[in-house]
Amino acid sequence: MEVIQKNDDKHGSFEVIDQEKSVAQMTYTWAGPTKFIIDHTEVSSEYAGKGLGKQLLMAAVTYARQENLKIMPLCPFAKSVFDKDPTLADVLF
Repeated sequence: MEVIQKNDDKHGSFEVIDQEKSVAQMTYTWAGPTKFIIDHTEVSSEYAGKGLGKQLLMAAVTYARQENLKIMPLCPFAKSVFDKDPTLADVLF
């Protein structure tokens, strides 16, 4: 499995690909040049409980840190992970 990122001027996503099939996705919307809003996270039911949502979130955090960006987690899953893990606070908007 691998995580890939798709990005354009307004929207983007991180996806987990397994055997050429998207099995998990986290979508975001740009809110200006230095921040993005995580608005949805979804994992295929057959992959539930395998940590793919967290893997997607960490890919977003890594991207934000590398590009000096901030994240606004509106997605309930993403917000719950940020609330539980203070080591992610540096990328919060």
